[in-house]
Amino acid sequence: MLIVEHLITSFIAAAAFGIIFNAPKQSLFKCGIVGMLGWTIYILMILNEFDVVLATLLASFVVAVISQVFAKMYKTPVIIFSVAGIIPLVPGGMAYDAMRNFVQNDYNAAINLAAKAFMISGSIAIGLIFSEVINQVIRNARLNTSARRMR
Repeated sequence: MLIVEHLITSFIAAAAFGIIFNAPKQSLFKCGIVGMLGWTIYILMILNEFDVVLATLLASFVVAVISQVFAKMYKTPVIIFSVAGIIPLVPGGMAYDAMRNFVQNDYNAAINLAAKAFMISGSIAIGLIFSEVINQVIRNARLNTSARRMR
């Protein structure tokens, strides 16, 4: 039952952010799917006791790959799917807790939470960039292969 709750809430979060982000109406369901799949990867890795940063890195990579596939399939910009799909992975609650601990003068907890939120945010960025780099390498390899055939 826990997984079903995670699936539903991550779908709603990603699709709702698609609404806020002013994504096309026909893309909202797909935005929800991307966010749900990314969160599923994340939560399954966490349940199998992987590190939070590694889980976020892999989940953001998956979000970016699926976003690129959807962008090609539906002739829509990649950013529509990737931004909405990343939203469930953003460590907003952790950043809030870090700031709350700073205000309450609990600096040790605040620094630990802030550092963790920063590492998670960085892993999101690295996952997105890594996916784009792999996509460009594959695209260039295909172009080079087709150019060689034409010679």
